[in-house]
Amino acid sequence: MNNLRSLDNDNLASPQNLMNHFAAELEERFIRYVQVETTSDENSPSSPSTAKQFDLLRLLANELRALGASEIELTETGCVYATVPATAGYEDKPVVAFCAHVDTSPAFSGKGVKPLVHRNYDGSPLVLPDDPSQVIDPAEFSYLGEKVGDDIVTASGTTLLGADDKAGVAIMMVLANHLLNESEVAHGKVRLLFTPDEEIGRGVVNVDLQKLAADVGYTLDGSNLGEVTYESFSADKAVIKITGVSSHPGYSKGV
Repeated sequence: MNNLRSLDNDNLASPQNLMNHFAAELEERFIRYVQVETTSDENSPSSPSTAKQFDLLRLLANELRALGASEIELTETGCVYATVPATAGYEDKPVVAFCAHVDTSPAFSGKGVKPLVHRNYDGSPLVLPDDPSQVIDPAEFSYLGEKVGDDIVTASGTTLLGADDKAGVAIMMVLANHLLNESEVAHGKVRLLFTPDEEIGRGVVNVDLQKLAADVGYTLDGSNLGEVTYESFSADKAVIKITGVSSHPGYSKGV
């Protein structure tokens, strides 16, 4: 608790200091969450597209309840809403929402994930033991080269790790625990939202923005520490059916 006061009161809460301070809880939560299989399925019309996503969604709802969050709801379409109440006297401040998705990409297996923690990373290529042909090399992934001395978590080589987006999920849960049970920082109401099926383009299809009731929102689904993406592309998918007559292009005028 004294360390938390120091972080709060001495304005030492830089991204790196906060990550270091909460490293143990972040690692524990992240490693547990990635071992819950939550692969989505683009060929399934249901929401969520796979029932196994509910395994993690239910776990998060129960853990939020144990932490003391309020207004916890798990919808039938796989969204978890929860609230960290405002500090007394700050109820009129803007409501901030944080969002992360629980599903992992169907492009590769998310079953039987074996997370490996590489302590005090030395900067060399990381060879994944269950498939030694899978090598994470800082020569290819330059950001890894900036993490010498840090602990690195990888999969074992035959599955996805699921850091996209269970890293964001873990961060949100640590934030909830900190604000509800440890922090002395005054804050307005905070809303938490966990969604399914982001990897197949349906992440916010069933999100009720009126229920979320936030003035501003941040999605924790990025990359570099301390980086904020404030603008991104927008895409629409369309199927175009053209009805016509087959004809050689050299003679097709007027056909």
